[in-house]
Amino acid sequence: MSALHSQSLVIDGLIISKWDRSVFEDMRKGGISAANCTVSVWEGFQATVDNIATMKQAIRDNSDILTLIRTTADIEQAKKDNKTGIILGFQNAAAFEDNLGYIEAFWDMGVRVVQLCYNTQNLIGTGCYERDGGLSGYGHEVVAEMNRTGILVDLSHVGPKTSEETILASKKPVTYSHCLPMGLKEHPRNKTDEQLRFIADHGGFVGVTMFPPFLKRGTDATVVDYVEALDYIGDIVGWDNVGVGTDFTQGYDRPFFDWITHDKGRHRRLTDFGTVQNPEGMRKIGDWPNLTAAMEAAGWSTEKIQKTIGGNWLRTFKTVWGA
Repeated sequence: MSALHSQSLVIDGLIISKWDRSVFEDMRKGGISAANCTVSVWEGFQATVDNIATMKQAIRDNSDILTLIRTTADIEQAKKDNKTGIILGFQNAAAFEDNLGYIEAFWDMGVRVVQLCYNTQNLIGTGCYERDGGLSGYGHEVVAEMNRTGILVDLSHVGPKTSEETILASKKPVTYSHCLPMGLKEHPRNKTDEQLRFIADHGGFVGVTMFPPFLKRGTDATVVDYVEALDYIGDIVGWDNVGVGTDFTQGYDRPFFDWITHDKGRHRRLTDFGTVQNPEGMRKIGDWPNLTAAMEAAGWSTEKIQKTIGGNWLRTFKTVWGA
């Protein structure tokens, strides 16, 4: 691990791995100060509460290397304590059901990032794999309540119309926490140059994923290809508005991918990822230092690297969370 990586604040904007000690140890090995960790996708309110309880138990059981994040000060403390901070996040707002009061309840539990839709239609809006009807009336209320409580609105899997209307409706910055550019590969989950400029022009933030089906060279990609994607997006949105959201799925096998690629986890198939193999050099979460090394090898300045691997996320979280 380079001196630059070890001394820098490192934030991963999205990890959805199989939560166990081996993954948590790899997060520490990778020098991650904090990560947005998915605890809800297709689940409703009760099942999501159960997932949060399970994750909090895991944090207690692994308190030598983990801590729960509620504020940006907690992230900075995690760095000082050589621990990884767990940010509770959803990849779907299905857990809100039709009750705005659940939003503050989840905030009280520690949830700090929520994606509005996961690929398909819900009560709030539409995902990226079907015809997009835009942000619903209830969706406008949800965005306003997320703004009020301080939960970051995520639009990574959300359709273009719902995303645009959310960006315009939100009084606080919103994010694509884990996306790649359509300019490098055409895919329903990737964002056009115009979409990337639009979110940045309205104060939003872009986390760049390395999920192989969305990368230009797919499973043949290396960490160098990922740095290319970061460069592409950073040049569009500006280097204060870009970060890393790896979307690591470490520990999962085929049944998990069958679940997440079917509507509601059990209905029609939306897509098929085939073999999921992260870029060479970034196969596992513990390889995170290789990304910083690749940025250094590409001639990035220290300031640019530190912003991208953590500093920009920290500023965005503070703006939205309020602390």
